[in-house]
Amino acid sequence: MAIDTARSVHVTPKSKFVRHTKIPTLIFETSSELAKHVANIVADLIRSKIKEDVPAILGLPTGSTPLGVYRELIRMHREEQLDFSNVVTFNLDEYWPMDPDSIHSYHTFMRENFFDHVNVKPENIHIPRGDIAADDVDTFCEEYERTIEKFGGLDLQLLGIGRSGHIGFNEPGSARNSLTRLVNLDPVTRRDAASGFFGEDNVPHHAITMGVGSILSAKKIIIMALGEHKAPVVKRAAEQEVTDEVSASFLQTHTQSQFVVDHAAAAELTAVKTPWIVGNIEWTPLLEKKAVIWLSLQVGKPLLKLETEDFLHHHLHQLIQKYESISQIRQRVFDSLLDGISTRPAGTDRKKVIVFSPHPDDDVISMGGTLITLADQGHEVYIAYMTSGNIAVFDHDALRHIDFVHEFHKLFHPDDQGFLQHLEDLKESIESKHAGDLDTQEMLGIKGLIRKTEATAGAEVAGVSEEFLRFLDLPFYRTGQVSKKPIGEEDIEIVADLLREVGPDQIYVAGDLSDPHGTHRVCAEAIINAVNVVANEGISPEFWMYRGAWEEYEPHEIERAVPLSPEVVLKKREAIFKHESQKDSAFYPGSDKREFWVRAEDRTRNTAKVYNQLGLPEYFAIEAFKQYHGEI
Repeated sequence: MAIDTARSVHVTPKSKFVRHTKIPTLIFETSSELAKHVANIVADLIRSKIKEDVPAILGLPTGSTPLGVYRELIRMHREEQLDFSNVVTFNLDEYWPMDPDSIHSYHTFMRENFFDHVNVKPENIHIPRGDIAADDVDTFCEEYERTIEKFGGLDLQLLGIGRSGHIGFNEPGSARNSLTRLVNLDPVTRRDAASGFFGEDNVPHHAITMGVGSILSAKKIIIMALGEHKAPVVKRAAEQEVTDEVSASFLQTHTQSQFVVDHAAAAELTAVKTPWIVGNIEWTPLLEKKAVIWLSLQVGKPLLKLETEDFLHHHLHQLIQKYESISQIRQRVFDSLLDGISTRPAGTDRKKVIVFSPHPDDDVISMGGTLITLADQGHEVYIAYMTSGNIAVFDHDALRHIDFVHEFHKLFHPDDQGFLQHLEDLKESIESKHAGDLDTQEMLGIKGLIRKTEATAGAEVAGVSEEFLRFLDLPFYRTGQVSKKPIGEEDIEIVADLLREVGPDQIYVAGDLSDPHGTHRVCAEAIINAVNVVANEGISPEFWMYRGAWEEYEPHEIERAVPLSPEVVLKKREAIFKHESQKDSAFYPGSDKREFWVRAEDRTRNTAKVYNQLGLPEYFAIEAFKQYHGEI
């Protein structure tokens, strides 16, 4: 079914309306701008319904994507007196079976992240129950539908989108007219939920969800997506044909649906990835660089061998018209990449450098080769580990370390029975844990110590001694759970104090927009705020960003490419190996099952391969960086 992409859509100054999609799509540069936009739509609806003296009926999602919206609505309630007393809510889904008081329950999620902070009346809150008996599920689902109908249907349905294309838990194969029901969860969905359940084995196999038909009955629908890991499915849902294999694609048939995405989630949309194919565009230097690199890789020719026919046959005639000759644009792109290659990333004079590592292994995994190079070239290199990483340690690793301490103590202090008994009690408490139980503060301390000693060993291999390591243990991370607090003034001040202590000439920051856990993004925000604080004190270091283990920068984004020799790659691998608790099988591997060292080496070798294909000098491996320009 062909859908009119020009139907009415509100565009804010900080958003861009994308054409060539079958669902009207707004792109925001940051997730916070997106959250404010959606929250304002919700707030406007609530206020209009108050004037009409009728309830506002909202369909609400869970997960990391809507958290920013909920936080902004809470702020509006506290600071602008946004009144939720006339709001009636219906949540999309819930795991089954699931105790409503479980930390994994969406009942708990909604209370902690929204309902406990606003004045929605308890009787107006509706969330599917995961604790009902199997024989009663169908009856419950039918009653859920009737209750929505009793209120006249949903005025606004907010949605996220899963990597399988699901909305709610409507997995591939869900019918267009499906209603609230019990479903089997797709393996991709269970894998993506693993971090919140402390392992994939603990994720339920079933859920109760509103159906596709239930969702499409809403008067207006806003579907949100954040991060590059959502980019492929956003393209499928917004641009490709309607299919039950991607339940989000059914939104193309809804006249009041809208996609709101951040720049990372929009990366695969035709109008973003290859806008020259869509039509007339405003050429910028970065877009020109992207287009010429794309063309080179598309036709399989080095940059300097591209010909006029290549541009004409691949929708780039506008670019030819802008320049007197293709040699001008061809040479400019080639020179810009060549100039970015740096064998001395901090220059020839001795510099002070801080490498900020969100988790205790991001430094060596993501930029270990550059770290080794900086240390080898005599720079004063500090590593700041921003969080403890303690929730990412398996219980069996903690038990192994406790056993070592137990045997060590027996060897040297056999008479200290009290301490030995304490260790036995610790072991027993771990062994008696149920799946998904939270660790005690003592256990979190042990697991944090494991990560700290591994980080120290890895840094030493990279050439950075213990005296130059800083373990910041930022407060936002100290929840003992996957979900974290927003950054606060204390987080920012801790980072600012380090900047004051060292007075760095350069800093390296994880600018990973596709971080599955959000910690990289939050750490980057803390650093940016801290840099702004100390700028008035005369501290203004070069600010370079690297990517995490998940993705690499696109070639046109790379502003500094640091070549790695085979010897440096091997040393980097050795440094990664020191993180034994993350070796073989990490607690939170994300969607990529490869070990971290394999991902790291494949990524850096692929970057070198691309540079070679573009006709640039050939290297064994390359680590990539871009300067911070205020866009995180």
